[in-house]
Amino acid sequence: MSEEDRNAHAGTGRRLDLLGDCESCFGLCCVALPFAASADFAVDKDAGKPCSNLRTDFRCGIHTGLRKSGFRGCTVYDCFGAGQKVSQVTFGGRDWRQAPETARQMSDVFPVVRQLHELLWYLTEALALPPARPVHAELRSALDETERLTLLDAGLLADVDVAAHRQHVNTLLLRTSELVRAKAGRRTKDRRGADLMGARLKGADLRGANLRGAYLIAADLRGADLRCADLIGADLRDADLRGADLTDSVFLTQPQVNAAKGDAATKLPPALNRPSHW
Repeated sequence: MSEEDRNAHAGTGRRLDLLGDCESCFGLCCVALPFAASADFAVDKDAGKPCSNLRTDFRCGIHTGLRKSGFRGCTVYDCFGAGQKVSQVTFGGRDWRQAPETARQMSDVFPVVRQLHELLWYLTEALALPPARPVHAELRSALDETERLTLLDAGLLADVDVAAHRQHVNTLLLRTSELVRAKAGRRTKDRRGADLMGARLKGADLRGANLRGAYLIAADLRGADLRCADLIGADLRDADLRGADLTDSVFLTQPQVNAAKGDAATKLPPALNRPSHW
């Protein structure tokens, strides 16, 4: 088995651990995170306060009707598996209702682990990309260190400098992006952090484009070719991806896809799911 095949095989297993498993979580996203009344949420909620729709079994009472009930933001969010990690590993299966003394710390730790798990998602993807072979050793080291941080006890997790760690990881992800985008064999305008809100990009050839952190809110990307484009951190809220090809796009995540508009003709990377609301 080649190195690429080994990395891809291992990556498949890792990514299963980076998918949210609500059955193994204590509803942490419904407790730890704040939200404000807006187009995404029907009401205000403070951090650490359980959502009024959270049932005693930690399931959502309006899960099948979230969008109709004004909670579109909940259908976009994804914890990258941090919920079950904190619930079952960090706190050993003790939930905040049975052990109220853990509630505050659990709410503080969850966002930290969520950020680390997002980095694990990116690093796992990078290791499965053959063009990134020159940095695979560094990527693997960064992945191991990130995983180590997620396994710290609750007291130490709260003090992790995620921003500093993210900066180190991002240097490797940027190098990965450069190697992958070079595969597209074409020069493209650097659109990193570009304001492309509402941009008319229907049918655009964006192969190999650098769209890291770009604002693509409500952009028309129907039929656009985004293969090998770097989409890490790009804001795709209400972007129209109907018929777009994102097959080999780099660092695209489920929350980004969930926030966009698409259809049956939209081509997604194999690790991502087509949202039920498309």
